[in-house]
This record gives sequence, structure tokens and C-alpha cells, in this order.
Amino acid sequence: MAIKKIKSNVDFISQEHEVLDFWEDQNIFDKRRKLNKGKPKWSFIDGPITANNPMGVHHAWGRTLKDIYNRYRSMSGFELRYQNGFDCQGLWVEIEVEKELGFKSKKDVEDFGIEKFVNLCKERVLKYSKIQT
Repeated sequence: MAIKKIKSNVDFISQEHEVLDFWEDQNIFDKRRKLNKGKPKWSFIDGPITANNPMGVHHAWGRTLKDIYNRYRSMSGFELRYQNGFDCQGLWVEIEVEKELGFKSKKDVEDFGIEKFVNLCKERVLKYSKIQT
């Protein structure tokens, strides 16, 4: 078999969209799940990244490796429980919002207004979870 020549100006983003469209059009994910239904169960709980800042390359690398392992288990005949998510609350979100507002203490948060502060934290989580997905 001859080796097929490939283009030197490959558009990886376009190719990725073609693959994703194929998977969606052919319902590949659902077909795999149906194929494995009732087989030995296996699950992997992916620890969430905080939806607090743009996703770093280390997040993408870790998620890619976890995804590869899940796909391997699925192709090995296991029924997978897919679970993923974000850490949408917590200290790191609050710290970044406090930095943005120039706060130096929790008293600054109280003076600003707890409800307004919480709403800014929610906005930050929504902003970065949208960017990351």
C-alpha cells in the first residue's frame, strides 16, 4: 500500500470540526454507549478545574489524558459513567474578584455588599466556564 501524501498546509481546526460533525451526525457517542450497556461498569470521576480563569495548558493536557483513558475503557467493552464538571464556587473565585475590586480585607466585601459580591463571583464563574467549554 502506498503512503498517501498529505497537505503541508493542514487546517487542524477545520479537521477537528469535520470529525466532531461526523460524530454528531452519526450519533457515534450514543452508539458506543448502547453497545456497552449492561457490560461491566467502570467510572472515573474527573476532578473539576475551577471556572475562575482561562483554562491553562496543564488543564487541557490533564483532561486530554483522562479522556483518552475513558475512551480506551469504553472501547474495551466497559459501560462508563461519564461525570465531569467545574468547581463553581469557593475561595479562588472570591480571591480573584477581591483582587479585581482592590479589596484588602473581608470588611471591604461587607462594605461593598455581600449580595453584590456573590453576584460578581457568579458572573466570573459563568464567564470562565463558557470560555473553557
